[in-house]
Amino acid sequence: MLTYPIPMVPGPVRVPSAILAAYQTGYGSADLEDEFFQLYAETEARLKPLLGTCNPVVLQTGEGMLALWSALKSCLAPGDRVLAVATGVFGYGIGDMARTLGCEVRTLGLPYDQTLDDLTALEQDLKAFKPKMITAVHCETPSGTLNPIAELGRLKHRLGIPLLYVDAVASAGGAPVEADAWQIDLCLCASQKCLSAPADMAFLAVSARAWDVIEAVGYAGYDALKPFRSALKDRYFPYTPNWQGVAALHAAAGLLLDEGLAESFARHQRVAAYCRQELVRLGLELFPAPSAVPSPTVTAVKLPAGTSWPAFDAALRRRGLVVAGSYGPLAGKIFRLGHMGSQADLALVEKAVAVIAGVIQAAAARRPALQIWSGHDRQPPDAPDETGGNSGA
Repeated sequence: MLTYPIPMVPGPVRVPSAILAAYQTGYGSADLEDEFFQLYAETEARLKPLLGTCNPVVLQTGEGMLALWSALKSCLAPGDRVLAVATGVFGYGIGDMARTLGCEVRTLGLPYDQTLDDLTALEQDLKAFKPKMITAVHCETPSGTLNPIAELGRLKHRLGIPLLYVDAVASAGGAPVEADAWQIDLCLCASQKCLSAPADMAFLAVSARAWDVIEAVGYAGYDALKPFRSALKDRYFPYTPNWQGVAALHAAAGLLLDEGLAESFARHQRVAAYCRQELVRLGLELFPAPSAVPSPTVTAVKLPAGTSWPAFDAALRRRGLVVAGSYGPLAGKIFRLGHMGSQADLALVEKAVAVIAGVIQAAAARRPALQIWSGHDRQPPDAPDETGGNSGA
């Protein structure tokens, strides 16, 4: 289906009409018009509070992975050392990305259901390895967790590590992000999560130290950051800017600022708490460990016992709800609800929980007959398949 009545995928999220309206104007050439340069500057100014920064914010045409790659390519050269802090799919993945650039990568890995806590081992690794860059993910959407970054930034600063690179794609706007206070040199974000815009813009805050590194590396590819340092001042961008995309970011950031960031953070927390409380009440088990920090923007839940992800997904979709599975070693084991941006809406989450409850209850109602059939909870070959295994397909 093109759309679902109850959209709960953790990005791209439902796009409000006020943001979609930005795409209805047939703008001229962004390279030539004063209005575009003014809009770019205003949008950059609106995005700075979301990232907690006074540093320049670069706006790029492309999905969030563009920011992740451009920051790595623009700051790293073959042989550079990178320490990847990994608590999930993206944390490990960023380390792999750096390896493809010829970097020497050391990974400090934790289980996927954990978040950063005791940094003793990390401090020892940093002292021994002396990396040029530390990479970390703030919100691990595949795991539904939120890593504390502030202490990591203090450690980086104390040890004199040149760069801290943080993926804040799924947190900025829905949870506090303080790039300057947390000593983040490259704070990466995108349009399609908490900003509730289409997946066509990436943006990142770049510290003065990172700009010096970018100049020294001199990377000159299509996704290079270097040309953006003077693009607005020189009125010359490295490629044709996406005027509609910048206008959508301008509108999206405006909606969050009008609401107030503190209220946005509180709204995300309220909706997340309700979602988890109700799912646990249904007998489901949350994926993050009790000691981990759960993300206010996404909830990860273990699949009900005896349920396959394809069948469970299909059952939810038949009732108008679309959620997400997960990736890597979590594929087929958990499902995720994205209560971020426009979807951090209590009424929407109430509908989602009601659908999940209905699917679970429908499966439970069939179990006694199945137990009589076989003596244990297994479906006969011709049984209707709502949430469980394979019915012969």
